[in-house]
Amino acid sequence: MMEKADKFLLKVSLMAHPEYRRAENVDGDFYVDRTCIDCDTCRWMAPEIFHAAGDQSAVHYQPQTPEERLKAMQALLSCPTASIGTIAKPHDIKDVQQSFPIPVTENVYHCGFHAESSYAAASYFIQRPEGNVLVDSPRFAPPLVKRLEELGGIRYLYLTHRDDVADHQKFRDHFGCDRILHQDEISSSTRSVEIQLNGFDPIELEPDLLIIPVPGHTKGHTVLLYQHTILFSGDHLAWSADKQQLIAFRNACWYSWTELKKSMQNLANYSFEWVLPGHGRRYHSDRDTMKQQMSRCIAWMDQQ
Repeated sequence: MMEKADKFLLKVSLMAHPEYRRAENVDGDFYVDRTCIDCDTCRWMAPEIFHAAGDQSAVHYQPQTPEERLKAMQALLSCPTASIGTIAKPHDIKDVQQSFPIPVTENVYHCGFHAESSYAAASYFIQRPEGNVLVDSPRFAPPLVKRLEELGGIRYLYLTHRDDVADHQKFRDHFGCDRILHQDEISSSTRSVEIQLNGFDPIELEPDLLIIPVPGHTKGHTVLLYQHTILFSGDHLAWSADKQQLIAFRNACWYSWTELKKSMQNLANYSFEWVLPGHGRRYHSDRDTMKQQMSRCIAWMDQQ
């Protein structure tokens, strides 16, 4: 089944239309077309190549080195709306597909292949001897599925909240993984989730996997703390490139800003070094700096 993936993905990758190419792109092979939804994916995956131009992205620098081209192609395949294209047929598509999931740190990977139904939320993969964890759902893209098979499959599909579930059912059907979602996030499309959390106390799924409820963005939003080091924060917490600090999403708070602030204060009691969000930018620092950033975030929230 997976052998047909390359031709399929090649077609998908070429769905951007040259006739819709934005005027803001510099001349050259790579371009962004007018179907861009301004999700920011390409800008944080390949900031050397893509930047904001108005309310959409554009290419501001054509890749010159193999590393720059790889990042541009990874962004192309991760674009949820296939709004990035190349004039020339990409000769290296198979190699780029094989580069996913992309290493973040040690045994943690960024899946890429963002889903439009999750407004391009990032998903992550944790490879562990006790069973691998997929954090939120990417697109069910055959090349990615094949690579996840090669890495040992999926034991748990942990879903931070209702917005970023995307192709969860396809991953469940294919891998037989147990999905995890808080009861307050259950909808008609997630009624069959195997592990439905309740309450607002931390839940130790396994010794290295701690689920922390953080109501605010949505009522049943949770975050996952892996090895007391890496926080998969969903849409609760992220780094802001504009503000140069950790933030919560004031204009995308669907339940309660007051509860979100309380959740952030509670989360500040934990120690970690990484913030890997669904939306927004990731952040890495030593533990002391992270605590300072969390305090700064809470102070900023109090002013909103």
